Amino acid sequence: MLRCNNSSGPAMFLYQLHEAGRSWMAPLTYWAEANAKAFSAAGSWLSALPGAERVSAANELLYRIGKDYEKPAFDIHSVEIEGNAYPVVEKLVLDKPFCRLLRFKRYTDDAESITELKGQQPVLVVAPLSGHHATLLRDTVRTLLRDHKVYITDWVDARMVPSERGDFSLDDYVAYVEEFIRTIGAEDLHVISVCQPTVPVLAAVALMAARGEPTPRSLVLMGGPIDTRESPTAVNNLATQKPLWWFEHNVIHQVPANYPGSGRRVYPGFLQHTGFMSMNPERHFQSHWDFYQDLVKGDMEDAESHRRFYDEYNAVLDMPAEYYLDTIRVVFQEFLLPRGLWDVAGERVRLEAITGTAILTVEGELDDISGQGQTRAAHKLCTGVAAADQAHLTVEGAGHYGIFSGRRWRTLVYPQVRDFIARYAAKPASGAPRKRRRPAAGKPRR
Repeated sequence: MLRCNNSSGPAMFLYQLHEAGRSWMAPLTYWAEANAKAFSAAGSWLSALPGAERVSAANELLYRIGKDYEKPAFDIHSVEIEGNAYPVVEKLVLDKPFCRLLRFKRYTDDAESITELKGQQPVLVVAPLSGHHATLLRDTVRTLLRDHKVYITDWVDARMVPSERGDFSLDDYVAYVEEFIRTIGAEDLHVISVCQPTVPVLAAVALMAARGEPTPRSLVLMGGPIDTRESPTAVNNLATQKPLWWFEHNVIHQVPANYPGSGRRVYPGFLQHTGFMSMNPERHFQSHWDFYQDLVKGDMEDAESHRRFYDEYNAVLDMPAEYYLDTIRVVFQEFLLPRGLWDVAGERVRLEAITGTAILTVEGELDDISGQGQTRAAHKLCTGVAAADQAHLTVEGAGHYGIFSGRRWRTLVYPQVRDFIARYAAKPASGAPRKRRRPAAGKPRR
């Protein structure tokens, strides 16, 4: 891979300048937070002053613009199943340097319910490593918990990974997915990949199939860039209009000394966030203005909805430079997966090797990140999967996020995902090999 000198020039100090600005803003941010509370608290004499609502609203807006946004919690503590509430505990299954495999385990004291829960199918949700935290899939997980044992990949902010833990590339991502599948147990597993991981998930399953390993019963591929030559979006165009060295020189920076990952090369979260905001600046400006107006009017329900959305949206992580640049090259510039030319750690990815795994693809009609046809391309590439074991869903009126979160996900998408998984829980896909007995220590976790 072509590398440019990233150790000289103004770009070298961009991350450091960002951190300095953040530190400089901190006192103002704390002051704005205190003012917002002082001018709105019921017991404060300041709240009785004329115009107190506007002063409080302006200060809270300033506070939220300047504050740091930490990774939100999944905050899934219970799930309702057929009118009964089941406690849910978040458990760490596997701890890797760049990712944590989590399990959301449901509990009950009812013997009949325990038997029913144990009999449900395990689902691995592979979250994207593309700026936001895996908590963006909170609604996805909560909905799946009604009918499944749910695992998720919880990617670690690269600035928090010490440099001595090594690099993390797209090949490493594929290896992680393989390890997670083996850890849970492939024989009864169903994998749901959302957006970016559709590519490494397909690669992982193809490599496992080519080696003769058991593969998951089904794959649900949602809004992913499997073949970005189909209906290219503005995101795709940016990646193709600039050479690889441009990305390395302009968006890759070193983590400052105040983080455990000091010296690691990353695509910083704050740059990614700037990119997110610049895609729809008018919408975000209007949203913040509406938030201010809601606070002035005392519409706390809408104000709280704004807080919840931006607490998630503004929480971003740094991506490892190697992984990011690999993705730009492999997925968006050279299209190696659909062209059948991708080698992962010396092994050629042959999608036709997948035979015993059913495939459902899901696309949003209005997706402006992964255009229509990019995910559906998996069907023409996975020629070893019988036509009867392939299905596609285009969600009318849905954008990128609507296919895995919100009302359309819960009412339109999930019922079809649930039924597809159930179909292959009862029987394997047409080309599935006979199950192999696994060692007792490797049995799937319940």
